[in-house]
Amino acid sequence: MTAGTGGIDFARQLARQPLAVWLLALTAAVLFSATTEDLLPWAHKYPRDWVLPIRFAITDFMKWLINDATFGLFTFKEMTRSVSWLLDWPLTAATSLLSTGLMRGQGSDAVQLTPPLAWLAVLGVLAAMGHYARDWKLAALVGGCFLYLAMFGQWDSAMITLSSIVVAVPIGIVLGLLLGVLAYRSRWFGLAIRPVLDLMQTVPIFAYLVPILFLFGFGPVAAMTATIIYAMPPMVRVTMLALRQVADEIVDFGRMVGCTRRQMTWKVLVPSAMPSLMVGVNQVIMLSLNMVIIASMIGAGGLGFDVLSSLRRLQIGAGLEAGIAIVVLAIALDRLSQAFATRSQQMHHERPGNWVLRHPWLSFALAWTAVTGLVGLFLAPVQTYPEALQITTGSFWAELVKYINVNFFDVLEGIKNFFLLNLMIPFKRFLLDIPWVMVVGLVTLAGWRLGGRTLALLTFTLSMFIAVTGQWEKAMVTIYLCGTSVLIASLIGIPIGIAAAQNRRVGRVVQVVIDTLQTLPSFVYLMPVVMLFRVGDFAAMIAVVAYALAPAIRYTAHGVRQIDPNLVEAGVAAGCTRRQVLWKIKLPLALPEIMLGINQTIMLALSMLVITALVGTRDLGQEVYIALTKADTGRGIVAGLSVAFIAIVADRLIAAGSGRMRSRLGLGQEAGAR
Repeated sequence: MTAGTGGIDFARQLARQPLAVWLLALTAAVLFSATTEDLLPWAHKYPRDWVLPIRFAITDFMKWLINDATFGLFTFKEMTRSVSWLLDWPLTAATSLLSTGLMRGQGSDAVQLTPPLAWLAVLGVLAAMGHYARDWKLAALVGGCFLYLAMFGQWDSAMITLSSIVVAVPIGIVLGLLLGVLAYRSRWFGLAIRPVLDLMQTVPIFAYLVPILFLFGFGPVAAMTATIIYAMPPMVRVTMLALRQVADEIVDFGRMVGCTRRQMTWKVLVPSAMPSLMVGVNQVIMLSLNMVIIASMIGAGGLGFDVLSSLRRLQIGAGLEAGIAIVVLAIALDRLSQAFATRSQQMHHERPGNWVLRHPWLSFALAWTAVTGLVGLFLAPVQTYPEALQITTGSFWAELVKYINVNFFDVLEGIKNFFLLNLMIPFKRFLLDIPWVMVVGLVTLAGWRLGGRTLALLTFTLSMFIAVTGQWEKAMVTIYLCGTSVLIASLIGIPIGIAAAQNRRVGRVVQVVIDTLQTLPSFVYLMPVVMLFRVGDFAAMIAVVAYALAPAIRYTAHGVRQIDPNLVEAGVAAGCTRRQVLWKIKLPLALPEIMLGINQTIMLALSMLVITALVGTRDLGQEVYIALTKADTGRGIVAGLSVAFIAIVADRLIAAGSGRMRSRLGLGQEAGAR
């Protein structure tokens, strides 16, 4: 055997030993870092001269698009203004109906011709929709949610938000459905749109606002456009999946009766997939509500503007009330959409008689609206909820925060300084001191070990993009904040998930808590931590941990619950104690699901980090926020893509590692495909 053949055999044997590979790689990395700082300074800090001017090219392209681009007979600017004009019509109509009434004139010269719908009319119609969709319980829940909005003085802002939602959601649903159908019918389009959807769902929310602001200007229409674009991808994905899951028997029946391709799509597949499509509708509604606060930064009013302005003035009581109002609105719309999804699966027989008897609830809604409208002209409390009956908890929350700050200031400062000095600052310095070449190499090696050449090429390309665009240091700060937050969230969430899986009573309580956490708007998490810990990395970390905690709990609980009971019984029969069953059987088998939970925690942490730029972080989120304030599209898009690429690299590596774990444990990939 020659020396060359022996070297190849040794390399192959080494490649089969993952621990040896990583020990060798880490040893080489440490030696490289320690010995080449003076010899190869470019490998430690990416040279500014090597930065590619991608952000300036994007900015120049956007300026050309707005100022000079022509498509046929129209300029691009005329096309965007036409889209704005078209979207403004339904938005103005919805706002007039629910909030302002029919107006003549603008600004201070505006005169109200007719009032908006009475608050009792809106409440009654939505309660009737709840009863029509399910029962009196849902009607009471929906009516109670909107009564809360009136009682706590959030009605006017909620109606402005609802006006945007009732326009943005149908448009997002229709566009998402059409794109999903096209992706289902065209294989090449389906392959092309998947990476676009991946990118859209990992790009930070702020990054959507930068080009939208540049293209559509500042105002409610621009905010609604951003909401539509942000909320649409789940509808596309759900449509593609739902159409593929239609039973073969239904498709064969459609072919037997001679359906054309168009008839097969719209008369057979879409109606059959309607229950699954309603899941996408629900997702569009929830994401639209999640966007309302962010969209307020480019002109959307309503509850989002109230939360944002309260955060800027540090008025925790007013901000929490507006944030809770968004949650209440989300709960009402979420339950309604779920009820209509369930109703769409049931057969409904048309009632005999005239139109009123065939449509009793619609008749009631129309009559109720007319009656309350007429009575409201003479009785103001019917038209508008009386201010004298409104209540507020703003002073209570303000006094509570003041009491905590006065009596527990030293304790809070001690906790803050402990984490900063012993965990956060050392970790930050470590990441900033690592040579960028070493990080790219280790990430590429991880991709090769877990997913082969394809994943290695993907991780190398995405990490190099961050370096060549000059975002490396800010990316390391982002990873430091994300890593610290995910570590703490995992240390808190995994034990809670284990306890929830093994105790039903604990599980029910935990379920309610995490459901509440996932419905709170992201900005709401910032207000209490800023009031208690002031601005800075520690406040950002606490907000991120609270926001990203739910997946770590949920996936851990699910992973422990799904373990085959026979395996647990076998362990007990072999004499294992309860602790041994947990550590030797349950946790190893649940590890793939736990890793998926950590993956989702990372995704939520990265999305929240962009928002925490408002409290003084110095990461990629701040780059996106600065770009938004300066309308610098190139800067915002490059920073947003950098965050998205960090998310994609983490997602692909963890998914590949989780898949390998399943294969070794004999669980199969299906177990984790959720």
